[in-house]
This record gives sequence, structure tokens and C-alpha cells, in this order.
Amino acid sequence: MWQAEHVRARLAQLYPQCSVEILGMTTQGDRILDRALSKIGGKGLFVKELEVAMSERRADLAVHSLKDVPMELPEGFALAAVLEREDPRDAFVSNDYASLDALPDGAVVGTSSLRRQALVAARYPNLVVKPLRGNLDTRLGKLDRGEYAAIILAAAGLKRLGLQERIRALIEPEQSLPAAGQGAMAIEILAERADLLEALAPLNDVPTEQAVSAERTVSRIFGGSCQIPLAAFAQVNGASMTLRAMVATPDGKRIAGAEASGSSDQPEELGQQVAHALRERGAEDILAACRSQV
Repeated sequence: MWQAEHVRARLAQLYPQCSVEILGMTTQGDRILDRALSKIGGKGLFVKELEVAMSERRADLAVHSLKDVPMELPEGFALAAVLEREDPRDAFVSNDYASLDALPDGAVVGTSSLRRQALVAARYPNLVVKPLRGNLDTRLGKLDRGEYAAIILAAAGLKRLGLQERIRALIEPEQSLPAAGQGAMAIEILAERADLLEALAPLNDVPTEQAVSAERTVSRIFGGSCQIPLAAFAQVNGASMTLRAMVATPDGKRIAGAEASGSSDQPEELGQQVAHALRERGAEDILAACRSQV
């Protein structure tokens, strides 16, 4: 809802003569909270009902966290704009401990992400990682009730909701490589709506679009979803861009990583280059092992 309000405010600034209404919806991904996303269908559960609303002309556009948007959109839909990225890092949240390093043996860490699970397991085999679902209030409530010693969340969501004071430590990409698109918002429309594509163009942030395009290319090549631990993170510096990516088994015992730099105006080519490097380092075998466990 914060994201929808943010886009409405941006559109009001651009087009003060235009009325923008919010159609609040609760998706299946919001409702099923007792099972991991990897067990119930993955990222698409957060967007399908919004796409139905657009196809039925009940809504003109949908605002998503880009990391929740499947790598392949259904036929007839398109991303019209990618907004400037918020902090893409993971955040360590705890009432009693300052960092992952400070957690005692056997401490329970909560996360909704197989990617985070794998990275924590690889670096901290002494910790216990357990699933954590629900909105931010629900997750923080479980932490506050003592169900977890710490939880790991996206820093962007905490900052957008004014909860940055709950962040005990930001986890740098070198320790926890972000998910493809993490921290970015995207606006989805019906592909035939040329009028909306033009109207929404001013909201598109080109460096963010370039970075997430490279990241999502890697994820698309490997069938990225909530069912596999895959990370991809690009940083744009003018005309150049560096992309890092990783795949792992959920237990963190097998990890393959790759990094490359290239032109920022050819993000998909860079994504393909990094994906090729990952394949050479055994990514397909790792992902096959992941799928056999789902």
C-alpha cells in the first residue's frame, strides 16, 4: 500500500489535473502465511490477482516490489517503469544482538528467502534458520515475542515504512548478495496501453532499469523463483556496470558465484555473460539439486 501511495503522489505531481484512485487488494501470497513461498507457487502469487484486475479493466496499472515480479510476464502485460532504487541490502533485525556475528550457537534466525537461508547457512553453520512469513508488522511481532533471536529483512521495506530504527546492522552485498530487483519498484500495465506507457515514462529511472535488467536476465536464464537460492546485483557507474550473481543449495554447502563488468546500456548481454560464467562453475548442477529438494 505504501508503494501504491508513493506512485499516486508522484503521478499527482506530474499530472495535477488527473485523479488517481487506489484499488486495495489482498493477494494469495498475502493470505497463505503458514507455508514457505517455495512450497505454494512462488513470486507470482503476489501479482496474479492484480493482473486479473487490469485485464478486467478494474485497474489501469499495478505497483510491485520488483523482486516479487516473475521473470517472465504473462502475455499481454509489460513493465512500464522502474522507479529509482531504495537501499538494496538485507537488514539484520534483533532486539538482543548487534549482528549475525554476535549470535550464539543454536540461535534461531528467521527469513522468508531461500537465498538468505543459504547465505546464512554457508557463513554461520552454528545458527538455526527457520521460515518467516507475513507482512512487516507480523514478522517484527514474531521477533518481539521471542520466536526468533533475529530476523533478516529487506532494508528497503523497513526504510519505506519508517522502521529504519529496527535495523541493527545492514548486511553488505559481499556477505549477502541481494535478490534480483531488490529495493526497486516497478509499474505493470497491459502491453496495449500505449497511453499509460507514455504517461508513466517520467517515473522510469534509467540506471535502476539498467541494473535490474541485468539482474533479471541472470534470474530468467536459470528460471529464478522463490524455489531456488539465486542472487544477482548490479551497480551502475555512468557508462559502465558491474554485475555479481550467485546460486547455492539451501543448506549453503554448495555455492557458485560470478562477476563481470560491461556497458550499462547493454544490461542483458552482461547478464548473459555472468550466467555463462555461473554455468561453467557448476550452477546447473547446484540448481538441479535445489529442485530435487522442493
